[in-house]
Amino acid sequence: MALQTLVRADGGTIAYLRRAGKQPQILWLGGFKSDMGGAKARALDDWAARRGQAYLRFDYFGHGASSGAFADGTISRWLDDALTVLDRLCEEPQVLVGSSMGAWIALLAARARPEKVSGLLLIAPAADFTEALIWARMSPEMRDEVMEKGFWLRPSAYDDGPYPITRALIEDGRKHLLLGGPVEIGVPVHIVQGMQDPDVPWQHAMTLMDRLTGNPVLTLIKDGDHRLSSPTELTKIEQALEALLTEVGG
Repeated sequence: MALQTLVRADGGTIAYLRRAGKQPQILWLGGFKSDMGGAKARALDDWAARRGQAYLRFDYFGHGASSGAFADGTISRWLDDALTVLDRLCEEPQVLVGSSMGAWIALLAARARPEKVSGLLLIAPAADFTEALIWARMSPEMRDEVMEKGFWLRPSAYDDGPYPITRALIEDGRKHLLLGGPVEIGVPVHIVQGMQDPDVPWQHAMTLMDRLTGNPVLTLIKDGDHRLSSPTELTKIEQALEALLTEVGG
């Protein structure tokens, strides 16, 4: 597959990779600071190739091969990237597979474009993470730094150095919070969650389960962490996706 570029109306570019195959197409929505070359995104691409399933993955603004600076990103901008991909690259209803932040984006996209979504697979779903998993865990000193300086550098267990949590990210995230009431999604939803996840605790996934309408399905992996990228964990994700495709008629 050759890397392709979608030019947004504002001149920004969204890099993407597309595999032809049968419908419904699987649309990968990556996590915070994760690009489409990550282990899960690539593993599901290989799985789609074996199955003959259409598969599309892309990079958000400020991620991977797309334009923009990560520090300038917000939930609104990344959601708009996802909606732009749905509107311009996807004709049939998609199965959205969202990882961590991508699960929040998937839920928001499913509500904004219900006609374009046939099912959701949410991996370690970090819905409302800017508020519930970042702001709520910050000390008063960290919060002051965000509000006064405009950002706080958060240490990372996954990168070489810290990365900025900006005031714009926190304040914009509050426009998109879901977990304060029912989360009405009119398509099947499957969730895969590790019980040793330090970033998105399994209890957070249970809160989402409680808020979702319908009859969502939850798979808990006892020893799973946030990455969920071991061969056994990837198999669990693939099995959940297979079950979801069966449910939506794929």
